[in-house]
Amino acid sequence: MNPEGMYTRVREEGLLARGRPVVVLLSGGRDSTCLLDLAVRVAGPSAVTALHVNYGIRESAGADDRHCQDLCEGLGVELGVRRPAGPPSSGNIQAWAREVRYREALEVARGGDVAAGHTKTDQVETILYRLASSPSRRALLGMRSREGSLIRPLLGFTRAETAAYCAARGLVWREDDTNASDAYARNRIRAGLVPALRRVHPAAEDNVLAVAQVLRDEGEVLDALVGQVLADGGRVSMAELRALPAALRRLVVQRLADEAAGGFAPGAASRADEIATLSDRGTVLLDVGNGLRAIAEYGELRFERLDSDPVRPEPVRLAIPGTVSFGGVEVRCELVEPAPEPGVLDRGALGPELLVRSWRPGDRIAPLGLGGTKTLQDLFVERRVPRRVRDRVAVVEAGGEIAWVAGLAMSERFKVTPATREAVRLSSLDEDPRRSRSPEHP
Repeated sequence: MNPEGMYTRVREEGLLARGRPVVVLLSGGRDSTCLLDLAVRVAGPSAVTALHVNYGIRESAGADDRHCQDLCEGLGVELGVRRPAGPPSSGNIQAWAREVRYREALEVARGGDVAAGHTKTDQVETILYRLASSPSRRALLGMRSREGSLIRPLLGFTRAETAAYCAARGLVWREDDTNASDAYARNRIRAGLVPALRRVHPAAEDNVLAVAQVLRDEGEVLDALVGQVLADGGRVSMAELRALPAALRRLVVQRLADEAAGGFAPGAASRADEIATLSDRGTVLLDVGNGLRAIAEYGELRFERLDSDPVRPEPVRLAIPGTVSFGGVEVRCELVEPAPEPGVLDRGALGPELLVRSWRPGDRIAPLGLGGTKTLQDLFVERRVPRRVRDRVAVVEAGGEIAWVAGLAMSERFKVTPATREAVRLSSLDEDPRRSRSPEHP
């Protein structure tokens, strides 16, 4: 495709648009150089910012900096250069560099688009790499032209086409000498596997991309099926999970794990059958790796991060009448006419003020009509209150005695009687902690 044809196609696809701000990731190579020039032509130089990250790894890093500065001056584009602290002493350096690059770009973009110069050639290499390294359907889907604020306007063009574009436009680019090294898996795929596939079939690369597109289309259907299973507020019962076909069960588990992780949770789907065997009784925990655990609680499945244990809210004093915030929920005490109703207590029995706090081991209450006392632990279990929200259930104490537990129980000793002259009603934003699906809203 000729350069003007590339320009027209990029403009028509709409990932770049006139006047729409965009941050272009600029390494100085052929693909990012081509992308920057196209962004300037489509969006206008005032809408484009270039970001170059100098990792300080290669000897040529300084020359790359100067090249990017010269290129941006020639195109009338503002350039930002970031020089992060050196790479980690161990681990995947390429993954570290990628994380740094996107983090810096998102900070510069401030909610706008970030453009990366990934090409059709990169797409093929990515799919082949993931096929070899990741046993999941998702691995074969490849990169999308838009993922959130990240856009890839060159995903429909080959690396040869970006080079031809730069040559035709008189744009000079830098070659990354590490691309020739076989120390990196992607380079080995580029230099060895892709040429071998071409020898098997001249259209091998196009066929790989065609399969990925078919899988993406089919994936939309599968995602809709998962959405139907989780239509009830993103929840699934253990009984329903077990009844699902194995493939759909894996997808449901993966979706729940991804949502808990805030991104892709590798390997969660492979634990689906094991998760389905968890008991329906009480609460059962299973660590699934990558900082996540599956929780079967009262016959319902959910996931949470291992670092997401909620902090117990601090106790607060509640005036009569008055309103306080406890654990993100509003707890209210109002003066009302005496009446034998839920949440209505004898004002005279309560004392001058109330204390709103979390439950403590050993706490007991004399629930209205029980004729005895019950521990809050037993009350929570009996009423199927999830463990993750128990610390945020408002427990109201009067004179050192528990008078009310939000949505669960009121003490016999504080009930309204014929002798009651004044009464109050205690209430919270959501008085049934069993309805809660997050620690913030018990």
